[in-house]
Formats: sequence, C-alpha cells, structure tokens
Amino acid sequence: MSLTSLRTWTLRRRVVALCIAVGLLLSGLAVLAAITAAENNRQLDDVLNRASPMRAAGEALNTAYVDQETGVRGYAITGNRDNLEPYTTGVADEKRLIGLLEGYLHPDDTAIRQSLQVVQQRAAEWHSQVATPVLQAIESGGPEAGQEKINAASTTQFDELRTAIAAMQDDIQVLRTRSADAAKDSSQNMVAIQIAAAAIIILAGAALLLLLDRLVTKPVVELAGQVRQVADGAYDHHITSTGSPELASLAEDVDGMRQKIAAELAEVREARSQIEWINDQLKIQAEELTRSNRDLEQFAYVASHDLQEPLRKVASFCQLLQRRYAGQLDERADQYIAFAVDGAQRMQRLINDLLAFSRIGRLTAGFTDVDLGRVLPEVKSQLEARAGEDAEITWTDLPTVEGEEPLLTTLFVNLIGNSLKFRRPDVPPVVRVSAERDGKEWRINVRDNGIGIEAEFADKVFVIFQRLHARDAYEGTGIGLAIVKKIVEYHGGRIWLDLDVEEGTSIYFTLPVLPGFGDEDDAPEVPAQETRKEVTA
Repeated sequence: MSLTSLRTWTLRRRVVALCIAVGLLLSGLAVLAAITAAENNRQLDDVLNRASPMRAAGEALNTAYVDQETGVRGYAITGNRDNLEPYTTGVADEKRLIGLLEGYLHPDDTAIRQSLQVVQQRAAEWHSQVATPVLQAIESGGPEAGQEKINAASTTQFDELRTAIAAMQDDIQVLRTRSADAAKDSSQNMVAIQIAAAAIIILAGAALLLLLDRLVTKPVVELAGQVRQVADGAYDHHITSTGSPELASLAEDVDGMRQKIAAELAEVREARSQIEWINDQLKIQAEELTRSNRDLEQFAYVASHDLQEPLRKVASFCQLLQRRYAGQLDERADQYIAFAVDGAQRMQRLINDLLAFSRIGRLTAGFTDVDLGRVLPEVKSQLEARAGEDAEITWTDLPTVEGEEPLLTTLFVNLIGNSLKFRRPDVPPVVRVSAERDGKEWRINVRDNGIGIEAEFADKVFVIFQRLHARDAYEGTGIGLAIVKKIVEYHGGRIWLDLDVEEGTSIYFTLPVLPGFGDEDDAPEVPAQETRKEVTA
C-alpha cells in the first residue's frame, strides 16, 4: 500500500485500523496470558496439591514402618499381644498411605512411581524375611523363640526399606522444586505480558492523540480561524483545510457557502437599504395614523362636551316653549315645537352615546378579577324598570374573568337591553346567558326569543349608528352593539352573530381565561344561578 493511498484514508478509517491492530495485539497477548495462567495454575497445583501432600504421606509411611518394627520387637520381648498393636496399625497405615501416594501420581511421574515400587518391594522383603518369621516363632515357641529370631536376623532389610523411602522422598522433592521453579517462571511471564499490554495501550493512546492532533485539532483550529476571518468581513478569503478528508470536504462546503454569501451580499445590502427606506415610510405613516386617531378621539370627546352646553339650552327652551305656549298657538306650531324638543333630546342621547363610545379603552381603572355571576344581578337592577313583570332572564355557569367591571356591566346592559327592546308583541321576553370553556378563552352566549336579526344584516349590526328599524318603531341611537363590540375587543375577545338559531337573536362573544386558571379539564364548574325575572338593556 503506497503512502499516497494512506493519505486518502478518512479519519474514521484510520482510527478503525489503529483499533483493529491494537485489538489483534492485545488479543494475542490475552491468549498467551491465558495459556501462561493455565500452566501457572497447573504448576501451583503440583506444588500445593500433589508434591506437598505426597511428601507428607512419605513421612507418614516411614513412621508406619517404624511402628511395625517397634511392634514386632515389643511383642517378641513381652509376648503380650497388646504390644503388637503398633504393628497392626502400621500395616493398615501402610496400605492406606501407599494407595494415597498412588492416587497423587501422574503418568509422567516415572521416577517417583519406580521409587514407590522399590519401597513396596523392600517392605515385602522385610515382612517375609523378618516380621512374619518372628511372629510365627512367637506363636509356636513363645517369646524366647521370637527373641532368638530377632537376635539372629539382620537389620539390613529394614535399613534398605528406610533408604528406599528416603530415595522416594528425594524424588518427590525434585518434583516439588521443579514445579515451584516453573510456577515462578510462569508468574514472571505473566508480569511481562501485562507490561507488554500496558505498553501497547500507552503507545496506541499516544498514536491516537497524535492522529487526532494532526488530523482534527489543528485543522479545526485553522478552519475556525478562517471562518472567523470571513465572519469579520473578509468574504473573499478562500477557505481550505489540510486535515482529514472529512475536514477537507467540510472546508469545501463552507467555502461554497462563503461564495454564495459573497455573491448575494450586494443584493442583500441593496434590499436592506430599500427595507430601511420602507420602514422609515411606515414609521412616518404609523406616527401620522396614531396622531390622527388621537386627534379623532380628542375631537369626539371635545365635540361631545362642547355640544352639551348649547344643546342643553336648546332643549330646555324648546321644552319651556312646549309647556308654556302649548295650545296658545295653532296646531302646526305645537307640532313644530314637539319636533324641536324630540330632535334636541335625540341629539343629547347621540352625544352621550358618542362620549361613552370614545371613553372605552381611553379612561381606564385597570383590570381586576370580575365574577360575571355577580355582574348579572347589577344588570337586572339597572334594567328593572324596563323589564316589566313578564320578562325572564336566566344565567348559568358564568366564570370569573379579568377586566373592568363597569365596562362588562355596560356590555351586558346593552345586550340584554336589546333583547328586551326587540321583543315580539304579546310574547313575554326570555333571555338566557351561558358560558363554556373553549381552550384559552370563555365563549359566552346571550340568546333571546325576540324578533331576531336577518342574516343579511349580520355584518351591519355592530357598526356605529347603524339602525335596522325606523326611529319611530324602536327607540335608541344605534350605537349599543358598537359599544359592545368595542368593549369585547378592548378585553381581548371577539363577537359575532349566531345565524343558526330558528327564533330570536343569539350573540356570542369571547373573553380570555384568567392566567394560571389551569387546563380546560381542571376548570371548576360554576353553579347555575337561579332563574329570575329581570330586565336587560
């Protein structure tokens, strides 16, 4: 693989290659460590679980043979069979210990196995040439015959037996020493393997850090510096990267973005200048509109106040003429005076309504929590004279909202008052007020059984001074619903005419739910107010 092809490797590919190489090395060391550990465990097992127990068994076997020789001599001297017990016990121990030693032996323990066979052979010779003849002589001739046999017998066989046991112990010691040395070498090999693994990990970490520094950290810092130059205004600076292929590709993309920004910058600057000019014009128009609205409100307020005084004089003198000279002039003169009085009174009502309309939202006492369920009794009190005995008003589930209580009272006075005004002949007026939660606002409905409003006039009923009937048919200035609309909009709501009712008039308007009132499902139910006979205006 050439150096040029290596330089085209991505950072991900290089890191993966490094991880694979380190993984293979560590895996090889892990396999070698596992083999070494298994060998070390086997060698320690030879030392602890074979050689040491075998050496202890050899010592015990030597003691068993000594006990046998002592028991034979004691029995020969005394003739007392109790003194033969060490011999009997020694024979049993001999068989047990030889079986134990044979169990510890492995197929490759040839020297120890041969030494054990020599011990067994020497023991058999001692039994056949010394122990058994002495015991037989004692059984047939008594202790004196046994003593003669012992005195006549040589100690060579027993000495050879003990020499064979010593040789076997030496062979066992050789096994123990060899296993201990091998275990020590295995432990040293394990340490060497661990040191090699640590060195590989350290070298791999250093190589990874160097790789990241050369291909990521330094190139990213350089790329960030170039980007900052462009951000500071050097839009003609060409952005490049000498890092990994990924960063080089990123640098190309960023440079492509820079070229697009530089190409569109002139258009943006030109558009910005146009927008600034348009904003200046809009600002001027907004200031003019604000000043115009303020002047209109001031005009309506001042005109209403300035017209009050002369109008009161005209109305007063017309009424004075009507009272003082009624019947003294001809019938036409009385009619003209009545027209003048009626016109002055209607003009006063128009000015008062216009003044009330102009005050909405301009003269404010601040919003408070208003319980609409307590507003309706006040509305009843104000409209009681107009209601009569047959009028019936029902309100249910009215919430507490945020607003100005006098304006909300005026709102219901106008809506319910219209329901009473536009009643059907010979039909007792019935007005129902209800409310329901709709998301973040309350939707309130005022419905009656009056003459209703045609669908074609739905957009006109809320226009100021808009009348749908002749003045002699129904009194009023035609500003009531316009005041209602302005109050609703001042409180952040909407108002519309419900066209789906078959009889009477149904008007909906909305008011915002109190902040922090909770989710719609958590809205508490407002107890229905008791049905009452009341008047609405």
